[in-house]
Amino acid sequence: MAKKAKKLQTSKGIELKIVNPNAAGIDIADSEMQVCVPADRDGDNNRRFGSFTRDLNEISGWLKACGIETVAMEATGVYWIPLFFKLQKDGFDVQLCNAREVKNISEKKTDESDAEWLLVLHSYGMLKPSFQPENAARQIRNLARHRGGLLKSASKEVQHMQKAMEQMNIKLTNVISDITGVSGLRIITAILKGERDAQTLSALADSRCKRSREEIALSLEGTWDADHLFELKQSYELYQIYQGMVEECDKEIENLLQGFVSRIDEDNVGLLRTKKRINKKNAVAFDVESYANAIWGVNAMAITGMSSGSLLQLIGELGADFTDKFDSPAKFCKWCNLVPNNKISGGKLISSRLPKRKNPVGQIFRLCANTVAKSNSPMGFYFRRIKSRAGHMSAIVATAHKMAEIFFIMVRDRVAYDEGRVGLDEETLLKRKIERTQRQLEALNAKLYATAS
Repeated sequence: MAKKAKKLQTSKGIELKIVNPNAAGIDIADSEMQVCVPADRDGDNNRRFGSFTRDLNEISGWLKACGIETVAMEATGVYWIPLFFKLQKDGFDVQLCNAREVKNISEKKTDESDAEWLLVLHSYGMLKPSFQPENAARQIRNLARHRGGLLKSASKEVQHMQKAMEQMNIKLTNVISDITGVSGLRIITAILKGERDAQTLSALADSRCKRSREEIALSLEGTWDADHLFELKQSYELYQIYQGMVEECDKEIENLLQGFVSRIDEDNVGLLRTKKRINKKNAVAFDVESYANAIWGVNAMAITGMSSGSLLQLIGELGADFTDKFDSPAKFCKWCNLVPNNKISGGKLISSRLPKRKNPVGQIFRLCANTVAKSNSPMGFYFRRIKSRAGHMSAIVATAHKMAEIFFIMVRDRVAYDEGRVGLDEETLLKRKIERTQRQLEALNAKLYATAS
């Protein structure tokens, strides 16, 4: 494993020590790879290679011939992925670095100078590696992200269906909250089969609909234009195709999870299942709670606001051993971009805004935090307390930070979810507020008495 920077006290002052003598730097691009090794390893120590599989094999062979043990490369788009895994497979310690943090400001920017700069920084241990989950988790992550893309595409087709019906003055969305529910899909299917009678269509609505049959029938009196019916038909068919693809994706994800988790039935002995109500729409088609418990040894579903979809995304984004790659919960939360970037100058805090970057794990915790806004739980009370003081957006970030911290501690220490970690409960805080108000009242009474006397 690559070493971190070390300082040496010499007669000339403090100097940095070369801690990774067998290091290399690689500048990544779409069609070429610029690889730089120490000058004493080869006469032509800064070489340019292609990006085909044959070229990647040549890079690996050349690095071995030069005695390289650790490699640093920039995270450029998705172009780094094949070379990253190729070098890892061949036994190199590969560090993926944020391009913003290794920006070469010492000379004119070229591929050669960027590769050489990466080599210099890595030799002195000045680079911070980006977090990367294990390959099995990465496969789950890829399909989980793909599943999210399919759901977004399906939601666009729902909007297209709504638009087509609005143009025909079919006001179904005014009487049914979700046209992709049981009632909505029955009515749309009947329309596409040729049914035009409003009373017949309204009778297809579920008996649990809040609106009456008469109101639903009134909303189904339209113009029935042929062009808009054609748009409705194709959007409906695309929606059904995307829903089928989501089901196929769920099956493939479960197959990967079964390979990722060994002996899941025995690992789940003693699992205390949560009694959370799972929304059936767009829900994951398998038991994510059991898989997560087998991977992490704790039931993260117990965290207030956590859903099966969010849990599946966390499995893919983090993997099983992510707690070994962060020194503390604070550093994990900072990586999630849930900690303000405090800027201090002259001993004064001049800025405390969040960095303008998106972290997928941080986004997951923010979505979970937004669902507890009205929750009757310590997490929900914590959200509302922060909201009353700093606003809704600050409450989302603060609650997401609290969730991420608790989640990290649960997985690292193998402990169950404890609501006491959220903070003081509402009753205790109210008692403190009453005591503080009573002290203020007594002080005012004393001041009034002194003035009167």
